[in-house]
Amino acid sequence: MESACTTILVGKKASLDGSTMIARNDDTFSPLTPQRLYMNPAVKGRKGAKIKSWLNGFEAELPENGYRWPAVPNVDYKHNGYYDESSINEVNVAMSCTESTYGNEKSLAYDPLVKDGLDEDCMQAMVAPYIDSARGGVEYLGNLIKQYGSPAGNSVLFSDHDEVWYMEIVTGHLWLAQRIPDDSYAVAANQVAIQQVDFTDTDNFMWAEGIQDYVETHHLNPDKTGWNFRHIFGTMNEKDRHYNTPRVWYAHHLFDSEFDMSPESADLPFIRRIEHQISVEDIEMLLGSHYNETEFDPMGHGADADKYRYRPIGLNRTQNAHILQLRNDVPKEQAAVMWITLGMPTYTPFIPFFTNANDTDPSFSETPMTWDINSAYWMYRTISVLVEGHYSQHLQKDVDYLTECKKELRTMLDAIEVEAHQYQGEALTKFLTEKNYLIVKTMKDKAMGMIGELVMSGINLSKLTFNMDKNL
Repeated sequence: MESACTTILVGKKASLDGSTMIARNDDTFSPLTPQRLYMNPAVKGRKGAKIKSWLNGFEAELPENGYRWPAVPNVDYKHNGYYDESSINEVNVAMSCTESTYGNEKSLAYDPLVKDGLDEDCMQAMVAPYIDSARGGVEYLGNLIKQYGSPAGNSVLFSDHDEVWYMEIVTGHLWLAQRIPDDSYAVAANQVAIQQVDFTDTDNFMWAEGIQDYVETHHLNPDKTGWNFRHIFGTMNEKDRHYNTPRVWYAHHLFDSEFDMSPESADLPFIRRIEHQISVEDIEMLLGSHYNETEFDPMGHGADADKYRYRPIGLNRTQNAHILQLRNDVPKEQAAVMWITLGMPTYTPFIPFFTNANDTDPSFSETPMTWDINSAYWMYRTISVLVEGHYSQHLQKDVDYLTECKKELRTMLDAIEVEAHQYQGEALTKFLTEKNYLIVKTMKDKAMGMIGELVMSGINLSKLTFNMDKNL
């Protein structure tokens, strides 16, 4: 299953509160691929357990010991693959998997993709429970790619409290990763993103063994000077210019007031130093965006040639959007938060989940395949359908709803963090689990109230109406 996602990564000195953050939209071809949020328990002494892909026949034995980790898998995994997507494990290492990425035909000619290799449907489960740092995650996955090969081009996000890494797997066995500077953010959108590489700087770059010799042997570097990973392994075609690069352009357009490059430029930067510090709300805005307030907004009033020229970031086929936040201003035991929206981030709130928890509210963990208002996935999808169905009439209601949700969530998190100082160990895990349930319930009450408002408003917007003399 090919995905088409948008990624942003934020260093700890680039964020508003000193957090590291990695975030992504998980987009698929179908808007009806339900997902759920599930907490996998830690394992010890497990012997002989295997994972097997439902998509390409990949099979591998799992380690005996692993950390607790949440996952956001497909409900119908037997047809769509597991795709566990995102997690922050028990020792506060975050991973988001994966941003589909495409190597060019020259680079793939000599190291083709491996049909039954480790693909993104099993990658999260093969890596996330077993890593102790972001850098260690890159190394761990790199070794797996060396052993099993990759059947697709993929990019993977890792973070811990100190570092943020972006790893691009571009051929059957070749990959490269770059650390995002602490004072910077980075954006990627289904295209090889990493640019100039310094092989003497092992603090900020990691790579597959032999990648330099591979490029030299097969004459893959088109530049007279430098070693530009994007130029060597990436693509730049008509699809990129209309499907990929505009999304990167819009992110820089939001976060850098002086950014003046074209949406179709082949040289849009991957990494930028911040103009202002980035908040969770800034990332939420980006992941739900659709070229807002530009001529390219499909919900705007521009000419059709502009409105439908570029693929927007927020889509109806976004199955989940997530922000994996590791905070440095609270104790580590309560510092890891997964902000999740199941469905369209354009119209629905990101719900924070403390990952030091051992259970998840059934409305998130037990998603059915068909519509059910008691399911978080379908409930928030309902809001999206109702708002977009009468966009101009319902937009302000939705803006007010999201504003109120964000305000209340910040208030709740602040109160929870103060109270959490009373607990330690298992008692803290139990406390945070209960608070996750409370957050879900509070947001469900608001969502149901919003649905009621939209339905009542929508009744009066019917075109099948007629004014007549009340005496008739």
